[in-house]
Amino acid sequence: MPESITRVDSTGFYAGQNRLVAIAVKVIVVSLVLWASLASDAGEILMDIQSGTIGYFGGWYVYASAVFMVVSLVLALLPRTGSIRLGADHARPEFSRFAWFSMMFGAGIGVGMLTYSTAEPLAHFANNPDVIMGTTSALERDNLAAAYKWTLLHYGLTPWGCYAIVGMSLAYFAYRRDMPLTIRSPFTAVLSPKTARRVGAVVDAAAILATIIGIGVTIGYGVNQLTFGMHQITAWDWLVNNGKPSLSALSLAVILLTLAAMLSALSGIGRGIRWLSNLNMALSWLLLAIFIVFGATAFAGEMFVGGLTEYLRAIPAMSVTIWEGGDTPTAQALSDWQSAWTIFYWAWWIAFTPFVGLFLARVSQGRTIREYVVGAILLPAMMCFAWFCIVGGTALDLELTGTADGTILGADLSAQLFATVENLFAADWVLPVATLCVVLLITYLVTSADSAVLVINTIVSGGATDGIRPRHIVLWSVMLGLVIITLLFAGGMDALRSAMIIGALPFSAVMLFMLCALVYALWQDSRSAD
Repeated sequence: MPESITRVDSTGFYAGQNRLVAIAVKVIVVSLVLWASLASDAGEILMDIQSGTIGYFGGWYVYASAVFMVVSLVLALLPRTGSIRLGADHARPEFSRFAWFSMMFGAGIGVGMLTYSTAEPLAHFANNPDVIMGTTSALERDNLAAAYKWTLLHYGLTPWGCYAIVGMSLAYFAYRRDMPLTIRSPFTAVLSPKTARRVGAVVDAAAILATIIGIGVTIGYGVNQLTFGMHQITAWDWLVNNGKPSLSALSLAVILLTLAAMLSALSGIGRGIRWLSNLNMALSWLLLAIFIVFGATAFAGEMFVGGLTEYLRAIPAMSVTIWEGGDTPTAQALSDWQSAWTIFYWAWWIAFTPFVGLFLARVSQGRTIREYVVGAILLPAMMCFAWFCIVGGTALDLELTGTADGTILGADLSAQLFATVENLFAADWVLPVATLCVVLLITYLVTSADSAVLVINTIVSGGATDGIRPRHIVLWSVMLGLVIITLLFAGGMDALRSAMIIGALPFSAVMLFMLCALVYALWQDSRSAD
């Protein structure tokens, strides 16, 4: 069966890889790099295409993400499907629960959690749809629950449901039907092998491109925050210019992180990747414990209960509401807010799904669908919310009590975590806590990047999970670094964001097909069992 849907070369440079997919993606990536390097208006063009994409397909992102979440939860809740094991009936998990969850969580969210743990609640405290519609007041206590409601929307059940449905589909076909662990495999549920090969090449290429751009945005935000952290630790002026990280600092950070990720990927998933995942999970708990002891713990508990309650009450409406603008300032403000936040997030998460979904599938063999959904949706969502309440709640409390005096709210998005550390701790404690944040950020960045490189090679190798040639790991690592640096020079984070939103669109259609294929396969197997 694997040979019938994907073909890899047996000799030459591309031995073990699908030559067509590999070359096609490299041509596209090199073309993007050259165009962004040579075209002076590349950033503006990407922004214009992004605006058109959001204008025409913003609603699609909203509805599709909601469907992915609902189907994932329903499959786990149904007794018949929830008990199905992702593997043979007698199969047992390869990794311990701690290692399994650490790898899944680290690959899926680490960098974004550090960057947005303060930025997200603070931004929504200042402005959100409830403020725009006048039901709450900006920067006032009556807006706290609403701020966390919108925060959890972007980091709760919906985004993790996007990851989960892709990983579940891939794992089911790989471990229950003995197909390659690659994006094209679910298509064989409804397509003939010949058609699946043709369509699969396009699907695999789209998945790799989405992965490169998605991880590019994550690393882009991460190196911005890393630069601010290094500046706080070292006070080196060349790291930050006019309140923004310098391009030279960002480029150096990308190069060093790419090298570290390449070395980790070369060591394999059972060594470097697992070790780094366990390390960053342990460091995450340590940093969280520090904020619990020294931060606004009582305030955080209040936010957790109030915010979670409001989120669960409002999630049905939030998941399907689309603001399309209009003639009134309020309508336009709502549309602009949704485009800048929710639609951006859904595109970001979708762009990340081929990478994270395949990685989740790779480490989840032997888990039941119900256990998988708990580990891939419920626990990560709750950990994200706890992190946002404890770390972000501390930042909010510092501003509400006047201790910060606007220094956290006024800081750059990527610098707000370090501004919180500076306002919370005495001078002797700032350096060690800031250093811990920087080390944790580095481990998350390297874990995300090395996992992405591994996944890219897995896709282009027709689902092979081992035996990947070192030269291909090196080559894809270099290409990833080049894309990030080029787009940063072309238009900074705006260019990266635009490329991601554009690139996520075709893969969202692939995800919908994967969902349908999974449901169809489960129905088929259920009928056979009867």
